[in-house]
Amino acid sequence: MEFGAWLTRLSIWAALGGYTISVGTWLLFPGCGRRWARWVWTAGLVFFLIHVAAAFHYYYDWSHAVGLKETARQTRELTGLDSSQGLYLNYLFTGVWLVDTCYWWGAGLNRYASRPIWIFVLVHGFFIFMIVNGAVVFVGGHARWLGSALLAGVIGAWFMRRKERCG
Repeated sequence: MEFGAWLTRLSIWAALGGYTISVGTWLLFPGCGRRWARWVWTAGLVFFLIHVAAAFHYYYDWSHAVGLKETARQTRELTGLDSSQGLYLNYLFTGVWLVDTCYWWGAGLNRYASRPIWIFVLVHGFFIFMIVNGAVVFVGGHARWLGSALLAGVIGAWFMRRKERCG
């Protein structure tokens, strides 16, 4: 595998791992896990930004038009629909992760934690939607199993979440 493909793939799996570990820490260790969750969340974002830069550099030649065309091709091959809207969803995903991270650092641990639950559900619902598409639907083989395992980890953490705070 050439370096560009390696960097693009490794960085997205590191980003998704960061997302999964952060959410799991947040849900399973509310209070004492917040600081750690924020650092891992931020690292996940950094890896995701590396992924975006690598994809645009090695696959799209820094061209939005090429990105649209490639997204449409992949969507057509998988679904039969000729749509490039997935690229815009990826832009939105990047923006949501970036804004959420900046808010977490700017607002502080307690204020971030006291946001309305609907914001948490909206942000993470969108993340789950994107992960299902990017790490399960649009990949195959071992990558699909890894994506499914990451999703199972997040869903499992949701069901096992703790409401009490750590000492």
